Amino acid sequence: MSRRTVRRYLRDPAAQRYGPREPRPTKLGPYISYVLSRVEAARPKWIPASVLLREIREQGYPGGVSQLRAYLAPLKRGEPEPVVRFETEPGEQMQADFTHVRRGRDPLLAFVATLGYSRASFVRFTVAEDAITLCTCLREALTYFGGVPAHVLLDNASTMVTERDAYGEGEHRYHRDLLALAEEFGFRVRLCRPYRAKTKGKVERFNGYLKSSFLVPLAATLKQSGLKLDVTAANAHIGPWLQNVANARVHGTTGEVPHVRLELERAKLQALPATVASSPPIAVARRTLVPLPYESLQHPLSVYQSLLEVA
Repeated sequence: MSRRTVRRYLRDPAAQRYGPREPRPTKLGPYISYVLSRVEAARPKWIPASVLLREIREQGYPGGVSQLRAYLAPLKRGEPEPVVRFETEPGEQMQADFTHVRRGRDPLLAFVATLGYSRASFVRFTVAEDAITLCTCLREALTYFGGVPAHVLLDNASTMVTERDAYGEGEHRYHRDLLALAEEFGFRVRLCRPYRAKTKGKVERFNGYLKSSFLVPLAATLKQSGLKLDVTAANAHIGPWLQNVANARVHGTTGEVPHVRLELERAKLQALPATVASSPPIAVARRTLVPLPYESLQHPLSVYQSLLEVA
């Protein structure tokens, strides 16, 4: 600083001074109120910057994700816990798990199945996690993938395992419905180690992605319309999201698109049993359930045009 400037202010404290500069307009400026409304509607959950970027680009935002992330950084609370993963050969493994979305008197769960090699995933929302529900979801997942892996890795829930090490170390007694399904489809059941649920690292990682990139934006959209997320609404939207977003994105670990790797993995999967109709994997059927605002859900809104129409 110039000595003359310092001297002038010391002699005359009332001398004219420079005021704070006016903030420069940014590309993000016109969309800040929308971003803040989405963040608050999702609390205490968090909508990722990639999701919000898709939404505001639909409204004409011309900027990139860096500016958006810089703005969101002070608003974010907490970071996801890292998950340890290991790789498997094509057709070797499918990991399956139930993840709780909402507990209490009005529960909401998601059954998630992820193929170990391709990282292609299947999701079905339920209100229970009993053996019958598990077997139904496993059947739908294998049909969706169009083949059967060598083994399916599950958690240690008592609904699946009636007695651990019943026939020797690592030889457990499973629920009869689960055994019947395994025999019908030709896969072997394996369990992750007790108290080591993250042995299922691939499906655990997808559980977090499902909640942050699908459930939180959907719940926020429904909330803004005065509606509540339930099993019917979640299942009505999950099919197109899996088809056009989750299984069509470049996976962060493999660096490839799950749909592309799935085509390679199918060559190594066992054929579906004759009792299952041989048809290509399809997404969950679309159904118009409730009017929703014309925004959100992380992918091109034209996908949901039929869902968002108000009668």
